[in-house]
Amino acid sequence: SGVAWNESQHCRLLVPEQVQLCRRNLEVMPSIVRAARRTQALCQQSFADMRWNCSSIQRAPGFGPDLLTGTREAAFVHALAAAAVAQSIARSCASGELPLCSCGPGPSEPPALGSRWGGCGDNLSHGLQLGAAFTDGSARAGSGGTPGLRAVNRHNGAVGRAVLSDSLDTRCKCHGVSGSCSVKTCWKGLPDLGEIASDLKSRYLAALKVTHRLVGPRKQLIPKEGDARPVTEMDLVYLINSPDYCTPNPQLGSLGTQDRPCNRSSVGSDSCDLLCCGRGYNTYTEEVQERCHCRYRWCCSVVCRRCRRHLERHVCK
Repeated sequence: SGVAWNESQHCRLLVPEQVQLCRRNLEVMPSIVRAARRTQALCQQSFADMRWNCSSIQRAPGFGPDLLTGTREAAFVHALAAAAVAQSIARSCASGELPLCSCGPGPSEPPALGSRWGGCGDNLSHGLQLGAAFTDGSARAGSGGTPGLRAVNRHNGAVGRAVLSDSLDTRCKCHGVSGSCSVKTCWKGLPDLGEIASDLKSRYLAALKVTHRLVGPRKQLIPKEGDARPVTEMDLVYLINSPDYCTPNPQLGSLGTQDRPCNRSSVGSDSCDLLCCGRGYNTYTEEVQERCHCRYRWCCSVVCRRCRRHLERHVCK
C-alpha cells in the first residue's frame, strides 16, 4: 500500500472481474490493500484461541480448501473482507486521500438539542458502492467455483456490508468556554473494524447451512435442514460442514492443533481439553526475566530490579 499502483504491473494480478475496476480506480487500490491486511490481522485475532485459528489467511490469495469450499470459516472471511474494503474506502474519502469523493453527505434528520451537524463524516455510501463492485467481482468470477458457492460468497459479502452500515453512529466534539460543551458539532462515523469483526464472529457461530435450489423462477439459498429458520439478509451462510481441524488434512484445509499452546485452567475454546482434541498435552517450564520492585526516584525516573521466575507452558500433543 506504500507504492503507487501501476495498471500493467499490479492490476493484472487480480481476477478478470476486478481488473477493469482497478484500472479505472487506481487511486483506491492502496485503501483496498490496507483493508486486506486488516482483514488478515483481525481474522487471526478473532480465532486465536480456536482450533481453526485463521493462519491459512496468510497465504492469500492462494487460499486452501478451508476458505475455498463454502465453509463456515470462508463465510466469516468473505463478510469481514467486504466490510473492511467498504470501511477503508469510506474513511479514505473523508480523509481527503481520494480525489473523486470527500466527506459523507450530511444526515437528513435534525441534530439533537444543543448540537449541530458539521465535521467530516465517513463516506459510507461511496465505500459501499465501490466496495461491493470490487469484492463481488471475485464472487461473480466464472472460475470461482459452482453457482451455489458464488451465491454464498455474494450473500456473505452483503452481510458484512450490512453489519458495517448498521454500525454508523453519531460522533460529536464539544465547544464552549472551559469545556462547558454548550454547543456540540456532530457527524456520522464508522467504528473500528474490530467491532465489526466481533459482530461477525457471533454470526459465524450462528451461521446457517444452506443449499442453492430452484425456488419458483430462480435459484435461491434456502436452509439445508427443513426445520431451520429462513435465511435472512443478516445471516452468514455456508454450504459444507467444516472438519474438526484436530489433525492435519491438506485435502480439507486442516492444519491440526499439534504444538499449539493451550490453557490448562480454561473451560473455553482455548482449553487444553478442547484445543488438543483429547490427545493430551505436554507441560514445559521456562525461566523468564521481568522488571520488579519498581520505585519512583525524584526526579524523574522509575528504577526497577530484574527478577527471575518460572512459567509453565502447556502445548498440545
